[in-house]
Amino acid sequence: MFSYFSQGKLVRNGKEKKLVVLTEPVSKWRNVRGHNPLGLMYQDPTRWGITLQTYVQLTMLDRHLSTMVAPVRMMERSIYSAKYIFVENLFRSGKMPEVDFAVLSEWFEWITQNIAIPVDLIVYLQSSPQTCHERLKERCREEEKIIPLEYLEAIHQLYEDWLIKKTSFNVPAPVLVSDQSFSHVRLGDNGQLMNIVYTF
Repeated sequence: MFSYFSQGKLVRNGKEKKLVVLTEPVSKWRNVRGHNPLGLMYQDPTRWGITLQTYVQLTMLDRHLSTMVAPVRMMERSIYSAKYIFVENLFRSGKMPEVDFAVLSEWFEWITQNIAIPVDLIVYLQSSPQTCHERLKERCREEEKIIPLEYLEAIHQLYEDWLIKKTSFNVPAPVLVSDQSFSHVRLGDNGQLMNIVYTF
């Protein structure tokens, strides 16, 4: 499942549908043995981008390889969105040196070529950057207070190019699009969407 900032998540009714939802391990990104690489990256992305994204890649891989405890497992983002969206945005915006981008790309390619990471369905929670920006401000996560609308616009365009236009990177699974711009309701309350996902 792929989404970007502050769109609402598929996190309820999981037990009813015999599925488990693995959310982003944000707490790990904010505290690595007393250090906050997430906060450091937002303060100085050129210096700390590779530090955060290396750890993101590790923690997302750990999520992918975790033991299945239900017939259906959903992930809030994945190793693919980490690389194709967030690493790519750092590089394209000039905030990640080419050598850092090359190292992360080598890691990503090795992982995806040597470790089975099956994806059956991508659920794209499509929202406008403006909507996400408003929800981000409501969420009040300390590290995100300095995120400008322009950053979300760039992230949005990368998602659109990848999952809608399919012009940038390989899409590893069919894409189910859910328009979330109109509502602030958590997606777990959307029974129709949950049924589509569960019966896919």
